[in-house]
Amino acid sequence: MIRYVIRRVLFLIPVLIGVAFCVFTLLYLTPGDPARMILGDMATEGAIQEFRAKEGLDKPFLLQFGNYIYKAVTQGDIGRSYITKRPVMHEILTVFPATLKLSAFAIVIAILIGLPCGILSAIKQYSIFDTITMIFAMVGLSMPVFWLGLLLILYFSVYLRWLPSSGFDTFKAMILPSLALSAQSISMITRMTRSSMLEVVRADYIRTARSKGQKESVVIWVHALHNALIPVVTLCGLQFGHLLAGAILTESIFAIPGVGRLMVESIKMRDYPVVQGGVLFVAVAFSVVNLLVDLVYAYIDPRIKAQYK
Repeated sequence: MIRYVIRRVLFLIPVLIGVAFCVFTLLYLTPGDPARMILGDMATEGAIQEFRAKEGLDKPFLLQFGNYIYKAVTQGDIGRSYITKRPVMHEILTVFPATLKLSAFAIVIAILIGLPCGILSAIKQYSIFDTITMIFAMVGLSMPVFWLGLLLILYFSVYLRWLPSSGFDTFKAMILPSLALSAQSISMITRMTRSSMLEVVRADYIRTARSKGQKESVVIWVHALHNALIPVVTLCGLQFGHLLAGAILTESIFAIPGVGRLMVESIKMRDYPVVQGGVLFVAVAFSVVNLLVDLVYAYIDPRIKAQYK
């Protein structure tokens, strides 16, 4: 098991370097001079050159990228914001709790709704409940987050006036953005649970349990559900990582001060260090969540552990 953990951790290194290189390259090739953008059109050429030399923007591309990785690894320094002059890590950690809270609420809602719906759909296959659930799951997968968010605001905030349309400081304010963000995860968990349960209930050991006279509730909830949940656990973990990285639109629509909104505002102002740091931070968070999911998967599936003994 320790070999498995070490191997998975080592896999993260090239992934994170690759993500950092892609983001760094894209921002480097983006048209526009950040020095002129920050200092304004009235800045003198001397002031612009001084700013570029101070921020290291006048150095070759590979040297800039090498310095960035070196400082990030050895000092935990991923740059300083052009706008606020504060460390990028400080900027991100200030808003990350809101993103983490939003993603956690969304995945809890997705599990609480998606898991029971998927199990009942599998038990009652081809029933009216199964048909309606699959229709809603397909709609949830197809519906863009920003469109669902706007519909929720129009109906529950503007028309009914039950819930606030923005903010994230109260429980009522957390409901609409969490629902909007969790819609696709609910659909995916429902469909995965249903298909996994249908596959398991046709297995020989389930048939054997029924032939021995076990109650149907015991067969489903004790024998079938345990094995059917293995891929669902993996999906839930991956969805949580996806929610951490994909809350940009939700945070922008509901005016939530999270990492996604910070990156959107930084892109508008060409604050490249914050954009780079934000993407790298999200990549690290996603990779860590993915690693934890793999460890949980290896723990609950003996076949994974057996490969590394």
